[in-house]
Amino acid sequence: MIAGNIRACIYPKDVQRITGKTYRQARLYLNKIKDNLNKEPHQLISIEEFCSYSGLQLEHVLRCIIG
Repeated sequence: MIAGNIRACIYPKDVQRITGKTYRQARLYLNKIKDNLNKEPHQLISIEEFCSYSGLQLEHVLRCIIG
């Protein structure tokens, strides 16, 4: 796993970079994940939760976010 100072949550700009979606589509995708996980609107989504929902491997996601 990649070491260093990695943040715990994922933002629409990260989803945009990973999936190639527009910023608005990425924001809606994160809202869909929040609904699925029964999270409140103010709560954040962790990178692990994003990976679990999307089916992507954590290493691939971290590589896209960091690099």
